[in-house]
Order: sequence, then structure tokens, then C-alpha cells
Amino acid sequence: MTATTQKETLGFQTEVKQLLHLMIHSLYSNKEIFLRELVSNASDAADKLRFEALANPELLEKDPELKIRISFDKDANTLTIEDNAIGMSRDEVLSHLGTIAKSGTAEFMQQLTGDQKKDSQLIGQFGVGFYSAFIVAKKVEVFTRRAGLSAEEGVLWSSEGEGEFDIETINKPERGSRIVLHLKDDEKEFADGWRLRNVITKYSDHVALPIELPKEHHGEEEAPAEAEWEVVNRASALWTRPRTEVKDEEYKEFYKHVAHDFDDPLAWSHNKVEGKLEYTSLLYVPGRAPFDLYHREAPRGLKLYVQRVFIMDQADEFLPLYLRFIKGVVDSNDLSLNVSREILQKDPVIDSMKTALTKRALDMLEKMAKNDAENYAKVWDAFGQVLKEGPAEDFANKEKIAGLLRFASTHGTDGTQNIALADYVSRLQEGQDKIYYLTGDSYDHIKNSPHLEVFRKKGIEVLLLSDRIDEWMMSYLTEFDGKQLVDVARGDLDLGELDSEEDKKAQEEIAKDKQALVERLNAVLLEQVSDVRVSHRLTDSPAILAIGEQDLGLQMRQILEASGQKVPESKPVFEFNPTHPLLEKLDNEADEDRFADLALILFDQAALAAGDSIKDPAAYVQRLNKLLVEMAG
Repeated sequence: MTATTQKETLGFQTEVKQLLHLMIHSLYSNKEIFLRELVSNASDAADKLRFEALANPELLEKDPELKIRISFDKDANTLTIEDNAIGMSRDEVLSHLGTIAKSGTAEFMQQLTGDQKKDSQLIGQFGVGFYSAFIVAKKVEVFTRRAGLSAEEGVLWSSEGEGEFDIETINKPERGSRIVLHLKDDEKEFADGWRLRNVITKYSDHVALPIELPKEHHGEEEAPAEAEWEVVNRASALWTRPRTEVKDEEYKEFYKHVAHDFDDPLAWSHNKVEGKLEYTSLLYVPGRAPFDLYHREAPRGLKLYVQRVFIMDQADEFLPLYLRFIKGVVDSNDLSLNVSREILQKDPVIDSMKTALTKRALDMLEKMAKNDAENYAKVWDAFGQVLKEGPAEDFANKEKIAGLLRFASTHGTDGTQNIALADYVSRLQEGQDKIYYLTGDSYDHIKNSPHLEVFRKKGIEVLLLSDRIDEWMMSYLTEFDGKQLVDVARGDLDLGELDSEEDKKAQEEIAKDKQALVERLNAVLLEQVSDVRVSHRLTDSPAILAIGEQDLGLQMRQILEASGQKVPESKPVFEFNPTHPLLEKLDNEADEDRFADLALILFDQAALAAGDSIKDPAAYVQRLNKLLVEMAG
């Protein structure tokens, strides 16, 4: 016997141990879902075999009728789930049953709190999978052989769900997997035909594969020597049935099967397209974000079927990256059965389908935003940051995506992002033709920004954007509903008709009157600023720093610096409030050294108010201390 055929005892990956403990202790209230998970895995394995058999028909081994059989032994207190699907090789058993082979594992482990109630919620984000068998079983055995391998290359994996598992090579004439659950003493209910029937009908009726149970023989003296089997599920692909025939509960259970999620979806859209292109789609909006949502390279996409034959699990060619959270199925009549990723990327049919499916997904979100604000708020909390990638990625749907975005604003009090651009437009003041916004690194910082002073005075609403992605997003989102979006911290603020003729005239007069002060400040701040001017934005603060029209804002500079990229050189504009007592004092200061110290203190304070760092903190402290000593007499 070679080394590879010997029995080995191996340790579980640490994450598996924690997940097992979590599931065994947290899912006791909904333990029957273990059967849904094992049936879903068998269904996925059958899908994979059908696909591989397109190119290699020998894999079907003269047994083309794929099915799942569930049997039980009351005396031995065991439950068996058997399929004649693709099965697993020894290496596949090790990678699938000894580790959690899914990106986001590290984040999953970091989220665990030790609080059972909170931790059980995390399972929904992660998917439940094979390990759910240990909710009801004290021992699990998996007998498996991959299609195409010889009978001598079968594998037996077994574990009691503690710290380790055994793996050995066995003889298994038939391909596929047989999972034997040795039920715990208090789980005898699952060695019962009636109970199993109920669970399968509830969770797995939609599975497009016959699920067979032994036929019950009521009233007969004895059961036949040869087991008779009957199909207990509908065994037709749910997405192929008319919408009117599918109940909400069936849609929800199918989502859990497709997404391997523990929770219900928030919305779905089932659509059949006929005509030039023929395909069916069933799209879902999940209730929560997976751990790998922000890994743009993580596997994602829809399950692709061609004429009901499974082709691939995560076909990412049908939706843009900013909709990567959408789950579901697309089944096409217009693609060839031997389609591969390379062919998908070059097929013009895919482009047409992607355009239509993107619109379908956005329509579903739009309908939700309009008719179900409570659930849309959940969508925004979970996926808002990802939707914000949309304006840059999808020019054709920019206006539609903009309508789905939500913001905090000066009309709110707690920073909740619940204001749509359409809401803002509906509240425009007379003469207002722009949408005003301000970006910064936190809501608490920007809500008190000096840049908002004139807007507060005039009662004009300003959107407050504090997510890291916001400044980048707004460089692509320049207008909505024909209204220009304007950053209130950028360029020379022009309020247009919101300023009366008297206001404009007064501003011009003050600018002329303070020209000498502008020139004195310019001379002192020449190295730090690109310009000095009288501000129209300020009512209470002495000075602010405005960003040049084409310059990067603080958010973008910080992101580039953090990623090690070179940040283009730029200098802010120093704007001062001519009516502020400090500026009046400065204007009357005859001592040029003292004037320079005061001007530099004002500049550094304006940088701090903008959320920026001071270039020379020690010099700032020295100047400030000098001023305090003078004030103290």
C-alpha cells in the first residue's frame, strides 16, 4: 500500500474548529437546515458533473440519470444522503472538508465575539455548508469517488466534529458521494420518513434534480426485499416556471440554495426575455453583505445555465462590478453549451444581456427605494459603498445610479445617509440651480466646517459626504436632473441668484477696500498658498482654505498617500473674513513681524479646520505661545 492510500488522522484548520463550535451551539433552534445544505451541495455536484460531461461523456459511466437519495435506519439511528454526481478525489476531500476554502475567512474569524446570539448572525454572511451536519450528528462519514477515477480511488472521510478527521482510501465502485450521519441520541426525529419529507418539501422542492426517499408501505405485512424509491420534490428548475406559479417562500428558499445564505433576500426580480435574444433571469438582493464584498477580485457573479444545463458558478460577465452583490441565475438559449470564460468575454450576445440585466437590477433597486424605504435603507447600509462605484463605471446608467445614492445633509441631525438627490432637488430654494455638497473624513468634522457658514445663514441645504470613496465618486458625478453638483470647498464660491444684487455689490466694495490687506497676506503666505482673497463663505470664522477647481481634495490626497502613490503638488487658496475682529486687528497691525506671525497662525488654524495636518507644528506652537504670553501681559 502506498503512502497516499494509508489512513491518516489530520487536524482541522483553526477556522473550521471555531465554525463547528459556533454552528453546533448557535443553530440549535433551526437545526433542520443541515439537510437543505447537504442537498444543495449534492445538487451543485450534479451541476458540475453535467457540465464536465459535455466535453467528456465517459464521466457519466453508463449512469446518466442524476439523482439524490435520502435513506435512514431507525435502529442504527443513522441518516444517509447519497448522490451519483461528480464526487471528490482525495485532494478535493482535503481542500473541501478540512478547510474553509472561501475568501473572507480571516474577516469572519475577527468578527466572532463569543456572544452566541451575535455570532449566529454571522453564519448567514458566511454560508452554512457541509459542516452544518454536525448540528445533528455526533459523527459524519463521507464515502466518495470522483467521476473518471477508478473504483480503487474512493475516499472515506470521517470526523466527530472536534479537532480532527480521518481520511483513507477505499474501494467505491459507483461515482459520487454518500454522506452517513450518525445522529445524536436526541436527534432521532431525523431518522423518520415523514419528518424528512416535510423538510425536503419545505427547503428543497425547487432543486432541479429528483430527491428520492424509500417508499412507505402502510398496512402491508412486510416491506419488499428490494427498496422502492419515490421522488418527493418537484424537481423542475424554479426559474423555468411561470412567476404566477411560484410562491414567495419558494423564491426565498431558492435564494438560500443559490447564494448559500442563511437569511431571506430583500427583493427579487424574475424575468423571461423572448424575441431576438431568449433567456430567463432571476436576480436577488441579499439582506446583508458578505465578508469579501470589498475584495474586488473575489469570486462573484450569477450562476450561468445554458438550456437548463449548468455552465459556471460565478459568471461575472453579466453584471458590472458595482452590482457584484446581486445574486441569482441566468439561463440562456443563445449561448453554446461548451461556452468558456474566454468565449463569454468575446461574445456580443453577452454584451446585450449584460446591458439588459444591469437595467433589470437597477430597476429592482429603484422600485425598492420607491416602495419599501425600510428595506432599501438596509440595502444602502450593506451595499451603498459599492453602489458609489457606479457613476465611474457605468456612464450609460449614471443618472439611474445617482437616483439610488443616499446622503447625509445639513437638514439632518445625526449623519444618517437617507437623503436622495431627488429629495434635495425638491427642496431647492427659489433661484437655486445647483446641488451643493462638502466632502471630508468624518461627518462630525464636516458638519461643523466653516465652509457651511454662509449656507446656514441663507438656509441652503448642503450634502455632507464623509465616506472615503466620496470625493472620487463626485469627480464622475457632476450633475443630476440637469443641476450641477458643486463642492462648496472648491474654487471661488458663486451662489448665483441666491445672492441679491445688494450682496454682490457689497462683496465687490469690501474686496476693493481690503486690497492692501490681500497684498500683505500674499507676501507672507506666498510659499503656502496659490492665492489670497476676501471670502464670501464666512460669517463666524476668521479664515478658511479653499481647494483649486482642478486640484485634489484632502480625501483623495490621503488615499493616494496611503497607497504610496505620488500626490500632485497643489496649494490652497487662503480666504479671510474681513468682518472678523482678528482680521480687523491684523489689518491695523503695523509691526510686520507680528503681522507675519498672526497671518501664519491663521493659516495653520484654517488647515486644522479643513481636517489637514500642520506642516510645521513646532513653529505653530511657538507663535501661539508667543501670542499668549503677550496677551497675559
